[in-house]
Amino acid sequence: MALHPVLQAVTDRIIERSRPSRAAYLAHLDAARVQGVQRSALACTNLAHGFAAFPANDKLKLKEQKKPSIAIVSSYNDMLSAHQPFQFFPEIIKAAVREADAVAQFAGGTPAMCDGVTQGQPGMELSLFSRDTIAMSTAVALSHNMFDAGLYLGVCDKIVPGLLIGALHFGHLPAVFVPAGPMTSGMSNKDKAAIRQRYAKGLATREELLEGESASYHSAGTCTFYGTANSNQMLMEFMGLHLPGAAFVTPGTPLRDALTAAAAKRAVAITPQGGNYTPVGHIVDEKAIVNAVIGLLATGGSTNHTLHLVAIAKAAGIVIDWDDFNELSAIIPMLTRIYPNGDADVNHFNAAGGPGFVIRELLDQGLLHDDVRTILGKGLRAHCMEPFLDGDQVVWKPAVAQSADTDVLRPAATPFANDGGMILVKGNLGRAVMKISAVKEQHRIVEAPALTFNSQEDFMHAYQAGHLDRDFIAVIRFQGPRANGMPELHALTPALANLQDAGRKVALVTDGRMSGASGKVPAAIHVSPEILAGGPLGLVRDGDIIRLDATLGTLQALVPDAVWHARAMATADLSSSHIGMGRELFSMFRHSVSEAEKGATTFALPSPIPTTVPLHEGADVGEIVPGSDEDTLIKNPS
Repeated sequence: MALHPVLQAVTDRIIERSRPSRAAYLAHLDAARVQGVQRSALACTNLAHGFAAFPANDKLKLKEQKKPSIAIVSSYNDMLSAHQPFQFFPEIIKAAVREADAVAQFAGGTPAMCDGVTQGQPGMELSLFSRDTIAMSTAVALSHNMFDAGLYLGVCDKIVPGLLIGALHFGHLPAVFVPAGPMTSGMSNKDKAAIRQRYAKGLATREELLEGESASYHSAGTCTFYGTANSNQMLMEFMGLHLPGAAFVTPGTPLRDALTAAAAKRAVAITPQGGNYTPVGHIVDEKAIVNAVIGLLATGGSTNHTLHLVAIAKAAGIVIDWDDFNELSAIIPMLTRIYPNGDADVNHFNAAGGPGFVIRELLDQGLLHDDVRTILGKGLRAHCMEPFLDGDQVVWKPAVAQSADTDVLRPAATPFANDGGMILVKGNLGRAVMKISAVKEQHRIVEAPALTFNSQEDFMHAYQAGHLDRDFIAVIRFQGPRANGMPELHALTPALANLQDAGRKVALVTDGRMSGASGKVPAAIHVSPEILAGGPLGLVRDGDIIRLDATLGTLQALVPDAVWHARAMATADLSSSHIGMGRELFSMFRHSVSEAEKGATTFALPSPIPTTVPLHEGADVGEIVPGSDEDTLIKNPS
């Protein structure tokens, strides 16, 4: 099947736009690779420190400098249900790597915070910045230069993007991502949402709410709704960084353990010594990034990835923007209905056919790039598979030909919708993302007076006081990355849903996030640029008529131009968001972060490797040449 012309055009545009930075990235990748094992570049004292505590046989392999050494980088902690299973993975990995005649070391751990715990709390203002912190922690783990490949253990929201960004800054090393899998299904998502809405109305007690939440989130494994965590896992499948079908196998099962062992052996196989050298910087190219965007759209994934995929691409020298998401969304069919876009959870989705089914359907329609490199080295069609156990070994079989439940998963010929359910809206309020896959058509156009709030707490106080029983568009300001770290605003969802159910025309416009739990209420989120970057959201006043139109992509304050441009920018005292719960440690992030559409990153695109320049009189080696680019160092020509 020939590629869809829009897919081809978007990909070509990204390749051309990214040409200088991608070339610089690949040059850095090539410069970092050494002949033989990576640790051969270390002096003897360095190497001795690196294996001092190792078992004798493993130490011997490291001394000989012939066998590959595999880094384990894990985000394990036992508070996150999704990450608790990683406690047991290192021993499985080390044993499997020894069977492959190599060595594995636990290189380092990364932070892993849970947005489910921090929602509506001060700690949530660290959440987005934790992604780049995780990337830096990954870099620290790999900085010893002892390793020939990496196994990356992570699942949840900012964690997998952070691990991948860190891995891409060591793009000369192969990388295999190792998931832990979802918890078994608990209370239905429909019943869980109903309890939350009743509690918001004051019709359920806190005890009843906690009982319902505990029945939903009840054991080890990923939360089973299709939020950012499970979107991460889907995208690792579409990018070929997982073993096929690894994403949604529950933890604590023989198949899960066998997949972990197989991932470890695959990491050995794709080192230079394994004969199938496949560095992660070559896997994550422009086509792989486009495939990830398509995977997100076809499954109704988390809006957080309109930030994270931009940041991941940037780490590999690739430049994408929301226009790319928007154009692809127009041609990508919606093949799944997983909560919050339906009632099913990811276990139901996996049982109906899983990622391999979706990948095959899209490939057959010319809606994915097959000519990409993956950890299997065979193109993306090799990932249209499902894992099974044969004794204690994993075998793969082709994904099912027919969906086992067409209420959850459908073929491309009869999709749930003909578009990807995500749209770019823009106008005199800036540019924003809308997830409309769960928004009914009668709610996709809202024109109503603005009510401005400087926090979700201010909104909830007004709601609980009974002041919001009207048509309005809530404008939640000063929620961008520079203002307070861009927290998710989940506390708004039940209240707005109640108002909408009561017949009110309501919508949300914010420079904050809503994540994969964005649901049936129309929400223009990630408004970019934010107010602290000069964004026009700060010009909105209570009573301004705002038109939010998801059919035409409009986000407009219907205010005369002369009045609009005469206004002063709104201000707010943000000091309470900058102190306490560790937030003062993250001031450098708030000061340096890019705008949302550029990934809300604190790192830059790759730049060309500095060239040798002549010494000026009296200069020392390593001194910066006065008047030159600050990144260009004087080097000793000898």
